[in-house]
Amino acid sequence: MVAIFAGTMQLTKDQVVCLPVLQSTVNSKAQPGTSGKADFTTVETTTSQGEEASMRTVSFGSAPTGTPDVPLSRATSSQYQPTETGQELKKEQKDSSGRKTNLDFQQYVFINQMCYHLALPWYSKYFPYLVLIHTIILIVSSNFWFKYPKTCSKIEHFVSILGKCFESPWTTKALSETACEDSEENKQRLTGAQSLPKYVSTSSDEGSPSASTPMITKSGFKFSADKPMIEVPSVTILDKKDGEQAKALFEKVRKFRAHVEDSDLIYKLYVGQTVIKTVKFIFILCYTANFVNTISFEHICNPKVEHLIGYTQFECTHNMAYMLKKLLISYISLICVYGFICLYTLFWLFRIPLKEYSFEKVREESSFSDIPDVKNDFAFLLHMVDQYDQLYSKRFGVFLSEVSENKLREISLNHEWTFEKLRQHVSRNAQDKQELHLFMLSGVPNAVFDLTDLDVLKLELIPEAKIPAKISQMTNLQELHLCHCPAKVEQTAFSFLRDHLRCLHVKFTDVAEIPAWVYLLKNLRELYLIGNLNSENNKMIGLESLRELRHLKILHVKSNLTKIPPNITDVAPHLTKLVIHNDGTKLVVLNSLKKMTNVAELELQNCELERIPHAIFSLSNLQELDLKSNSIRTIEEIISFQHLKRLTCLKLWHNKIVNIPSSITHIKNLESLYLSNNKLESLPAAVFSLQKLRCLDVSYNSIALIPVEIGLLQNLQHFHITGNKVDVLPKQLFKCVKLRTLSLGQNCITSIPDKVSQLLQLTHLELKGNCLDRLPATLGQCQLLRKSGLVVEDHLFDALPSEVKEVLNQDTSIPFANGI
Repeated sequence: MVAIFAGTMQLTKDQVVCLPVLQSTVNSKAQPGTSGKADFTTVETTTSQGEEASMRTVSFGSAPTGTPDVPLSRATSSQYQPTETGQELKKEQKDSSGRKTNLDFQQYVFINQMCYHLALPWYSKYFPYLVLIHTIILIVSSNFWFKYPKTCSKIEHFVSILGKCFESPWTTKALSETACEDSEENKQRLTGAQSLPKYVSTSSDEGSPSASTPMITKSGFKFSADKPMIEVPSVTILDKKDGEQAKALFEKVRKFRAHVEDSDLIYKLYVGQTVIKTVKFIFILCYTANFVNTISFEHICNPKVEHLIGYTQFECTHNMAYMLKKLLISYISLICVYGFICLYTLFWLFRIPLKEYSFEKVREESSFSDIPDVKNDFAFLLHMVDQYDQLYSKRFGVFLSEVSENKLREISLNHEWTFEKLRQHVSRNAQDKQELHLFMLSGVPNAVFDLTDLDVLKLELIPEAKIPAKISQMTNLQELHLCHCPAKVEQTAFSFLRDHLRCLHVKFTDVAEIPAWVYLLKNLRELYLIGNLNSENNKMIGLESLRELRHLKILHVKSNLTKIPPNITDVAPHLTKLVIHNDGTKLVVLNSLKKMTNVAELELQNCELERIPHAIFSLSNLQELDLKSNSIRTIEEIISFQHLKRLTCLKLWHNKIVNIPSSITHIKNLESLYLSNNKLESLPAAVFSLQKLRCLDVSYNSIALIPVEIGLLQNLQHFHITGNKVDVLPKQLFKCVKLRTLSLGQNCITSIPDKVSQLLQLTHLELKGNCLDRLPATLGQCQLLRKSGLVVEDHLFDALPSEVKEVLNQDTSIPFANGI
């Protein structure tokens, strides 16, 4: 404003007025009776467009006794003639009102302009422009961090988020509940309340796990016998819209912190511009103070244009001098104020470390003790906000707390997942048990634990799952699934799970995701582990000790093992079933199997085994062996199975077996033999000497002939030969009168013998994909066969006699099995 005002005045009114200094040739001594002072002459010029300038001299004091000087231009002026007489001089004095200079208007204009540039100090002429330049520099210095691309966006984003956090209803709710909790705790301390609320257990409970047991540790909420947890009712009701906005704010704050906290560009820029402003202030103050005295009203001008004007020296006046001096003093005053602010800012910048910000005071005043301290630009912005109002930072800190975020999620979750909604999601599984599957939620709704009749609970992709003491109400709960869900449990909840849980499924990406309390469930019967147990350098990632699982019977591991984990031997004495499903990684070391003498069922699937492991032959109690999806080519070692007297089921399906050795006859007690999806071309007669065989599956091989010896298998109930090259069915097949399932699909069979009617217990017959022209009418004599169990082309079924179709279409309430 000073620059604009001074510049306007200078452009409109700024000028100098000059008069020549006359050289006197007469004696200027004062006459007796005079005051003895020199004459003072004021010269005035009155100009008007088209008129000549008239000059007059006004004398003050005593009249001069000498004769006035004769102008130098008298020789060139014809209207003034020299005179020597005193009478003429007296007459001239009477007639003229001042001294004449014989200069015309153009000469005065010329000399005024010359002296404006020569006699006037440069600071008087350029003061407004200097002020304007300095002001622009200071404005740029003060606002550069708001305009610089790498800082302005962060600042604007921060201010936007800060305002939303301040106005969010969740902030008010969280701080209000904190105040309520503090008052409740003080009340409890004063009254000495000793009773604990329902579902909350203390560390002194009998049967509690050791100190190393992973329990829920809530930041900001402490559970102890001396300071019980008080359930505080909600002070305000947070509607769904406010809850969603608050959750979005948590995400914005998290991303903003990650983006800003890793650099200190804003801080450096602010320090740099403050230093520049301070240096600029000192510079302006130093040189401006020196020029205050140079602004003067009167100036002496020697333009050296005597050949044009006739005078060598002029005395000039500057009409803006007093105004400029006052404006300069005002400018210096404003600069001093500005400079003191810059100095204080520098003091504030270096008085405390502004690249670190602590929420310690907020943590002490609230229950959110997990609010983290921040650094770099994030800390600097919060320090800046504190200069305005510390309440902003306090409210902002609520959105940095994980406890606050989890509480918000819990409120929103419980608001959305009511008891009625959860009841609608309960279903019956294959085992006819009530099951609830929760997928990708922010936590476990409280209403889940009111489903007291629930048998199976599945929690999938719930990273913040917490199991409270309220789970003790679910007395029917025996099976729990944790899929990528590292759940935390309270002490009372752990005690309940330890005593009641029978089956646990844990699916994980890293072994560290397995909750540590899993290894302490002493009454657990079945444990299913699905995830990565092998590192990149093929080093085994050790499971924690399984020694506490004293009642574990079934262990299922689906991973990428190269050897059987040594910790499995901790449960070897009582383990009855071991299942290892690899992802194609070759299982090399199997020596640990020898210690599992009580294992009755063993599955080693997709382990890239090329032969039957010798360690298996020492499992004297083995009843079922499954080596599915390996690379076994030969099974000559099968003779060693004769030592396994209890082996009744052998599954060698999905391998590369070419033939079956005759030594298979030594497995006298074999009841089920699965050899599907191999490369068999024939069935040896030795297979049909297994008199106890009830199930034979040789589907999807290259078998072209069914041996007539199949009639020897009088106990055979299920025969599968789908996907081979069989073209003729031997009549001896129909001597297996106990057959319930007969799968003959996708072969080259041209006809079905009428003796199929002998299979009175047949419930499932697959014939689809053959070269049949018709079906035998005797199918109607298979008393248990119905249309639902007959897999055949529609046109063949339609060609059957109507009475046969009527029999096959009948409903029956007689239970039957479709296979094993």
